[in-house]
Amino acid sequence: MLTLFIYIFAALFSVINPLGAVPIFVGLTQDDSKAERNRISLWTAINVFIILMISYFIGEYVLNFFGISIDALRIAGGLIIVNSGFALLTGNFSKRRGVNKKVADDAMHRNDIALSPLAIPMLAGPGSISLLIALYQEHPDFSQKAICCLAILTVALSIFLILKSAHYLSKILGASGIVAISRIIGFIVIAIGIQYIISAIVNVLKFQL
Repeated sequence: MLTLFIYIFAALFSVINPLGAVPIFVGLTQDDSKAERNRISLWTAINVFIILMISYFIGEYVLNFFGISIDALRIAGGLIIVNSGFALLTGNFSKRRGVNKKVADDAMHRNDIALSPLAIPMLAGPGSISLLIALYQEHPDFSQKAICCLAILTVALSIFLILKSAHYLSKILGASGIVAISRIIGFIVIAIGIQYIISAIVNVLKFQL
């Protein structure tokens, strides 16, 4: 069970990559007080947790409604995850997550940015949602689902702690340090996406044979 928890946590944390959101969070909250930044960090984590939990438990029924197979989801989700990984490697993370200049300018005039653009689409994006739907199918036992929910909660807690410390991390690591870590994570994310695509293709070929 510990191995499953570590696997799910590592995969979900890598795909979401809250460290990559640090520079954007710092930019959007630079004029806010420490208490306000802590509040935004907390509600961003709560929103991400709610979105991921809903996706985890409801995603299967959405697939059935639209007649989408789990293998098709793995391939589509794998492509999105690989794309996110390449974005981390090339430094285009914010653009690939839907946070362009127009969105950033709009966020600067919002009273609350915890839900949008931070939780959606910055953190809880298509890659993490498709990953969770696939995990729901792969681990049907109640105990396994409980482990997955615990991993989601732990990721949400990690998001809160990272965003709460974002301004401190930005000073300690600097832009180059965050980019270096993001590129390492990006490589892992690409591997996860490719693995999901390969698994889906193998399952399709087995079914055909």
